[in-house]
Amino acid sequence: MTQPQVTYRPDDALLIVDMQNDFCEGGALPVAGGNALVPGINSQAQAAREAGALVIASRDWHPVDHCSFESQGGPWPVHCVQDTPGAAFHPELQFPDGTIKVSKGTAFDRDAYSAFDGTGLADFLRHRGISRVMVCGLAMDVCVRATTLDALKAGFTTHLLTGLTEPVVADQREACEEELREAGCEVVA
Repeated sequence: MTQPQVTYRPDDALLIVDMQNDFCEGGALPVAGGNALVPGINSQAQAAREAGALVIASRDWHPVDHCSFESQGGPWPVHCVQDTPGAAFHPELQFPDGTIKVSKGTAFDRDAYSAFDGTGLADFLRHRGISRVMVCGLAMDVCVRATTLDALKAGFTTHLLTGLTEPVVADQREACEEELREAGCEVVA
């Protein structure tokens, strides 16, 4: 896997989406290739931090009986339940000091795919002087997609680090990349 060529600036944020045990191989809702993303994400996080950029990690942080679970009529198996091993970040992730963690999907009756949905993240980034957001993590065609679209809607210059994300449905990669390009995202190989 090639490392994206990104030169970080202090007005950037690297947004690592949902790199949690339940979304990696062996988890409740695994995305093929999730574990393999960790070394590249670690390198990007280190480069971002060294440049003075923010590093932010979002996570699904669902209560028990969350509305997205099949048992509650939702589309997904039980996953990322608060304070369980499945909700923990991948154990090999090396977050730099000062990494900001954003929890989403925390209400019983409402799901949230985007790291911006109900979290106040856009206002936080503006307050910190961020103008450009780099997005990576899982899954490209679900939460990464939603986060990228919301970053664009919030007015941030947005880059998808396509080599550091994997889709749930492998043949959706090209369509997802094209949708995000058309929305104004720069797709960085």
